[in-house]
Amino acid sequence: MGRPRLVIASVAAFAAALCGAAVAAYAAPATQVTVGSPPTPFSQNKQNEPAVAIDAHDPAVMVAGANEEIDMESCAAGAPSTCPFTDGVGVSGVYFSFDSGQSWTQPTYTGWSARNCLGPAACTPQVGPIGTLPRYFEAGLVSDGDPAVAFGPRPGPDGTFSWDNGSRLYYANLTSNFSANRRLETFRGFEAIAVSTTDDVHAAAAGDASAWTAPTIISKQSSTTFSDKEQIYADNASSSRFFGRVYTCWASFRSNSHGQALPVPLTVARSADGGRSWITSQVGPATNNGINQQPDGCVVRTDSTGNVYVFGVGARRGTNLQLMYKSTDGGAHWTGPTAVAPVVKPGVFDPVEGRPVMDGIAGARVDLAGGPNVDIANGRPTGAGATDEIFMTWSDGGAGLNHEQLMLTWSPRGGTSWVAPVPLALTTGDRPVYTAPAVSPDGTDLYIVHNSFTTPYSGNTTDPRGLVGEVRHANVAGGVPSGWTTLERAPGGDPRGSSANALISEFLGDYVYAAATNDRAVAVWNDTLNAGVCTAINTYRASLYTTTPGAPPNVLVACPATFGNTDILGGSYVDPTP
Repeated sequence: MGRPRLVIASVAAFAAALCGAAVAAYAAPATQVTVGSPPTPFSQNKQNEPAVAIDAHDPAVMVAGANEEIDMESCAAGAPSTCPFTDGVGVSGVYFSFDSGQSWTQPTYTGWSARNCLGPAACTPQVGPIGTLPRYFEAGLVSDGDPAVAFGPRPGPDGTFSWDNGSRLYYANLTSNFSANRRLETFRGFEAIAVSTTDDVHAAAAGDASAWTAPTIISKQSSTTFSDKEQIYADNASSSRFFGRVYTCWASFRSNSHGQALPVPLTVARSADGGRSWITSQVGPATNNGINQQPDGCVVRTDSTGNVYVFGVGARRGTNLQLMYKSTDGGAHWTGPTAVAPVVKPGVFDPVEGRPVMDGIAGARVDLAGGPNVDIANGRPTGAGATDEIFMTWSDGGAGLNHEQLMLTWSPRGGTSWVAPVPLALTTGDRPVYTAPAVSPDGTDLYIVHNSFTTPYSGNTTDPRGLVGEVRHANVAGGVPSGWTTLERAPGGDPRGSSANALISEFLGDYVYAAATNDRAVAVWNDTLNAGVCTAINTYRASLYTTTPGAPPNVLVACPATFGNTDILGGSYVDPTP
């Protein structure tokens, strides 16, 4: 696998492609994806980390996933100044749209729930309604979020994949053991990767748990393994020699019990039978140290011929890089890493959180803000018209604090060369946190969604802060995107109204997402418009940076009812230049 090769080509038209961004008339206002989630109490009103997928065979059908705390106990249950994750309660939400993302349905199933733990008595969870993936409690597992969703073709009775058989939805997420008793655990280690599937999205959307398969654990686990940050994709172009194969990538933190999380190999699992069985492979070396770090925050995609690409942000010789691995044999063997581009991860280390933040002290963590997001124009569902051009975006801090940039690069030749990355022009003051591209299957339209802070880094918790979601569009001609317009700029809100369950900081998760057909795109992002800012929480958070830290307040008494009410918004956009 050797040393990475930095492959960057210049394209004369690139600067012209990115100069300015005209504003078009906005599409219909974004709609809420998490429609079944309540505005109060915290943390039942907390959702983040959205993912979305379009059924290439039936593009009116879309699915979204998010971290969903609708079934957690209220802060008022038991000790009123704590808002814990309730043991055994899942957080992998799922949402369906059957009108191309213009409206959404959030099903209710049955499982282990603390939804009725509203206080003041301490919480006693029980079997009841859940707004997350079903069949986990019955399997001795807990759905732990980090959602990833994908549609692929359904296999027939003979195992052959065809769109004529219909579509299969795959949902990958983290999972933990329901029981802490080692004799009753279903796997070893702290967190594993599990995949659920359904062939009947209408029944699943109506709350029929039997429409879903039981979760399948696909990661190889030891007693110290923490599998994390997974993504899933199905080879969805029938022109591919591996049509129907499914791939999931993740980082395997193998020494979690020692507090080092080392080594951390990038791992890929592949399934050739529709997700019923999986083969797991280590991609690249495992060692992490102060000089070399393995790719994290991975992305997996396929092109029209079946080549598989996995991307992540890592480091070589002390330099952070967007790294790429490639397989030409259906995931059996991998070459790389290829270094796509250097990256400066944005953010300032926060001593209280122990993580980087961007908007200010006690801000939302931005661990994966520098991580890549990728899409490929693979001609799905047939491969017709595919250009196989690869587009990558990320948030970069190279220009310094308060000058973060949304970087864009692309490869017209299967990752063998890349255009020199240049920042996409954004509204003055926008500081991109998370971003994702979606390219039309024929490669003629490029969409980019981003969450951005609109205020500078703040050294206090009293000044207002801003967070927006925005969707941009460009035509792609000759492989070069140009003529950028704004399709959506949501009003946004103050991220101080969001919260981690520990209350010490804001929380927005780790990513946003988008997907596209030749006719339209859908995008999902985090929103804090309806999150009530709490003065008592701001005072408490500020005290943690002094020598006399205070105690957390009684949230439901001292704060607005909508404190912590983060939502997932989604927009559906017809191609503005068909």
